Amino acid sequence: MADSQDLRREYRAVERETVELPLAFPATRGWWLCFSGALGLLALWFVSVSVVFARGVGVWGNSIPVNWGMPIINYVWFLGIGHAGTLISALLLIADRNWRNSLNRFAEAMTLCAVVCAGLYPIIHLGRPWFFYWMAPYFNSMHVWPQFKSPLSWDFFAVLTYLLVSLLFWYLGILPDLASARDRATSRGYQVFFGLVSLGWRGQASHWARWRQVYAITAAIAVPLVVSVHSEISLLFAAGPIPGWNSTVFPPYFVLGAAFSGFAVVAMIAIGMRAALPLKALVTPWHLDMLGLALLATGLMTAYGYFSEVFDALYAGGEELATLGDRLHGQYAWSYWGAVILNFVPLQLLWSRAMRRNPWVLFAISLSVAIGMWMERFMLVVTSLYRDWLVSSYGHYTPSFWDWALYAGMGGVFLVPFLLFVRFLPVISAAETKEEEHDEAAEHG
Repeated sequence: MADSQDLRREYRAVERETVELPLAFPATRGWWLCFSGALGLLALWFVSVSVVFARGVGVWGNSIPVNWGMPIINYVWFLGIGHAGTLISALLLIADRNWRNSLNRFAEAMTLCAVVCAGLYPIIHLGRPWFFYWMAPYFNSMHVWPQFKSPLSWDFFAVLTYLLVSLLFWYLGILPDLASARDRATSRGYQVFFGLVSLGWRGQASHWARWRQVYAITAAIAVPLVVSVHSEISLLFAAGPIPGWNSTVFPPYFVLGAAFSGFAVVAMIAIGMRAALPLKALVTPWHLDMLGLALLATGLMTAYGYFSEVFDALYAGGEELATLGDRLHGQYAWSYWGAVILNFVPLQLLWSRAMRRNPWVLFAISLSVAIGMWMERFMLVVTSLYRDWLVSSYGHYTPSFWDWALYAGMGGVFLVPFLLFVRFLPVISAAETKEEEHDEAAEHG
């Protein structure tokens, strides 16, 4: 009886820290400050997009031979940080690792926001967004078919499928908690809102059985999507005869780099939410330890990709070796060495458990990795393009003000929906956390 009462008390504590959090939000002032800043960035995004549509994409720094610039750099970067949410949630669900329950909900929300940011870049890059459907390989009356051999066509299917599956996976996971919030809401507005989005969930045995089946199936679909999406993006580079790109190591290299940057952003979000909200009992130092280990593991795998690139260049010689030399001591060497130093030097602190469990240290390392991985994308794109095959084609690339303004504004596109999620929806899965506590009580009882 005592054990049953203790378990019920733990259930109520979990509900207070998760389901009831949006109903009685404890950090309203801090949230409004963050949301006001995010709205300012979103306004900058609208201004930047308006300038691009009014004056054309010539306002960017793209030129010949660097006709890929900040749009493709940021597109790959945002897609990369969006991969960790699915990996943490879907892969650990399949592996039956319950520690995911304290991280998966906001990691999945981060994935959705990042993929939306990435998906907007190709549309903006068109200059005429009302023709964005031309990017879709569809049957049309003019018999103008896309080139299905091109990775650009695969890109459309890969990103759109990943977004839809990630959205479905996130919504399935939050469904039981939406019903719990509906049952505990006292405000009429909250009752109607949560009643509509919970889709009539009543917690019946048949509901739970179907929910577990669909949840597991969606997770099994989502895991290979993580690999396929960034592998396909890597082929945008590797399929072309460009020195520094034409390498078979790119698919695993891009996937691991995406997971590396994504784990860094998840760690920063977890630390920030742990500090701002009463979640320390659910997001514990042990969870930070697990994130630190994941960051260390994916970072070492990404470092192997760097060594493979150097080996390929030394083995191939010619233009590949010239591109490597240019990255090491050329005009944009700062991007290469910045990526190497920021990605891998602070990372070595994570060999220590004390460092992994220190929120300040882990946040600083994660921020360093996020910046370093952006510099890696800059290095990959620019250093392979600004020196063409002919000396007469050599050029220079400098991002314009509107490049940077659009990139900063994308921060608003990312933060506004994420902050709305934090404010109005349960950020941690109460149902799965309670199930974990029940299993632990049964195991020790």
